[in-house]
Amino acid sequence: MGFCVAVSHGHGLSSSLLYAQLLSSSSSKSTLFTGFPLHGKEFRPRQQLLVYAKRVSGLEEALRIRRERELQGPEKFRRPPPLRRGKVSPRLPVPDHIPKPPYLDSNILPEISSEFQIHDAEGIARMRAAGELAARVLNYAGTLVRPSVTTDEIDKAVHQMIIEAGAYPSPLGYGGFPKSVCTSVNECMCHGIPDSRQLQNGDIINIDVTVYLNGYHGDTSRTFLCGDVSGPLKRLVQITEECLEKGIAVCKDGTGFKKIGKRISEHAEKYGYGVVERFVGHGVGTVFHSEPIIFHHRNDGPGVMVEGQTFTIEPILTLGGIECTTWPDNWTTLTSDGSPAAQFEHTILITRTGAEILTKCEESNL
Repeated sequence: MGFCVAVSHGHGLSSSLLYAQLLSSSSSKSTLFTGFPLHGKEFRPRQQLLVYAKRVSGLEEALRIRRERELQGPEKFRRPPPLRRGKVSPRLPVPDHIPKPPYLDSNILPEISSEFQIHDAEGIARMRAAGELAARVLNYAGTLVRPSVTTDEIDKAVHQMIIEAGAYPSPLGYGGFPKSVCTSVNECMCHGIPDSRQLQNGDIINIDVTVYLNGYHGDTSRTFLCGDVSGPLKRLVQITEECLEKGIAVCKDGTGFKKIGKRISEHAEKYGYGVVERFVGHGVGTVFHSEPIIFHHRNDGPGVMVEGQTFTIEPILTLGGIECTTWPDNWTTLTSDGSPAAQFEHTILITRTGAEILTKCEESNL
């Protein structure tokens, strides 16, 4: 379950494939073009024109791919009717014997904790257990996705599986959130509240599961296809999953957090997709949301990863703009232009040589 931040930009990006500069001397390896005297004319020294072939950057490659896609014309797909809120059923009960997180004492959204969550061996073992349970629950939720099923039915099934495992569904009651899972359909970026709306053939739906097990949170999400989904939507979902994989691939002890956003943006831009900036990854462990803040777009954020640290990476990509609108429930957030959005998320553990994905199980493909 992602966290919302206000994003400001303190950097600019510019690029060019070729530029020329007049120089009075040459000591460069670049190709040198000089003027030749006309016949019958006295030769006079002339300034030399140096032309540099600049190495093509990731951004320039993305712009080239985008131009090619624009020339080919956009792939057309039938946009479904805009989302409308259905009926939200009452909050489901949790047995008294199940340990509950401390934020249930208030309906006020907790501030993100400044604590960086770095674990000892026991903490890592508990994080693995929470992550594995979250992954199993998410896999099960995905099997329920089909036309005519309501997101409320998915919520009830997820809730039951979590409490039967002796865990608490972390979203339930977090800042007043009324359900045990987030279900975000089509143009909903994230934090969709399960309700009576039936899934339709051709929908995409992100299911975001977090469990609180033995004092530790495991947080994961995936976007599923419902029925016969159009090619453009399938590609959006595929590339979003690839962006998560590429973000995880750069992680290891001593790596700057900003490399995650750089790698995700490079891949998304190749296909012309927007990377949502408002919602971020976060530290997770005994606390649901903490530092570090993980930006999924290009950024100059400070900080490096530390062995034993756990946090989420959870990029949201869109087929259109990245601006968003939040419904009066203060949770459900949609793309402002109505374009579809997809999201994938894992909780990871930083190691000396890489990153361990904690939110996976034997049945999981990712």
